[in-house]
Amino acid sequence: MKKQYALYILLLAVAGSFLACSEDDLNPTSVITTGEKVKNDFDRWLEANYVNPYNITFKYRYEEIESDLNYYTVPADYAQAVELAHIVKYVCVEAYDEVAGFDFTRAYFPKEFFLIGEWEYRNNGTFILGTAEGGKKVLLSGVNYLDQYKNSIASLNHYYLKTIHHEFTHIMNQTKEMPTAYQFITGSDYVADLWSESPYNAGYLSRGFISAYAQMEYTEDFAEMLSMYVCYPASQWQAWMNEAGSAGASLIDAKLTLVKQYMADSWNIDVDKLRDSIQRRSADLEAGKIDLNDLTLK
Repeated sequence: MKKQYALYILLLAVAGSFLACSEDDLNPTSVITTGEKVKNDFDRWLEANYVNPYNITFKYRYEEIESDLNYYTVPADYAQAVELAHIVKYVCVEAYDEVAGFDFTRAYFPKEFFLIGEWEYRNNGTFILGTAEGGKKVLLSGVNYLDQYKNSIASLNHYYLKTIHHEFTHIMNQTKEMPTAYQFITGSDYVADLWSESPYNAGYLSRGFISAYAQMEYTEDFAEMLSMYVCYPASQWQAWMNEAGSAGASLIDAKLTLVKQYMADSWNIDVDKLRDSIQRRSADLEAGKIDLNDLTLK
């Protein structure tokens, strides 16, 4: 049975509307699959930048079979899908190339991304940012909100980039098991789906968890530790440790030590070097140094 992991976030506001399509919308750049598709510039760019080098399929056209029918979903906006493809490639894929090597990325990075426009809302006040399935496929939701967040690296991390690193961590853990000792550091304090409810949605740092969602269970905790560490700068991490206090910071540091040890021993990856690469690339992105709309083939 395939095991599926999901990353949730507290629902702050329900927004967005369904997209209407007319016959004029169903052109080569349509985000809805209606049979045999005609390749456009974006398809050719994806082939040159994802398929050929990495054997990664980046699906931006809506396919019902790829969707979770338990949720109301809408297609990803074409223009924002183009932007997200550039962001994922520069900040995530190429960061692993730089630190772990191209062969690692090609072998282990998820082989399929599937984009949908809206978040997947749950009835407990949370919504799904992304999922990893079978060690191969990553769903990224909320693509149609990208333009609201693309100029802020903190927002991009919160809604998109951390999700990718989180889900890739699950994929790595499915391939090579995480340290058994990790689950016992705060073993009696995981609260499953109660993580988003009071009192667990506050004070989690002092209890040894880097995020509220990390309290769900230890595999999610591990993925949160790695993704939060590499996505956010050292100044933010130190601020969290200050807020955690000595007891909480000690627990988080024990977890981080095992995360770094796992990445070094299992994957020959220096987590601090990975963080440096991601931080530098994130700064480039926020400074506008990356053309997110360039579809020229090089």
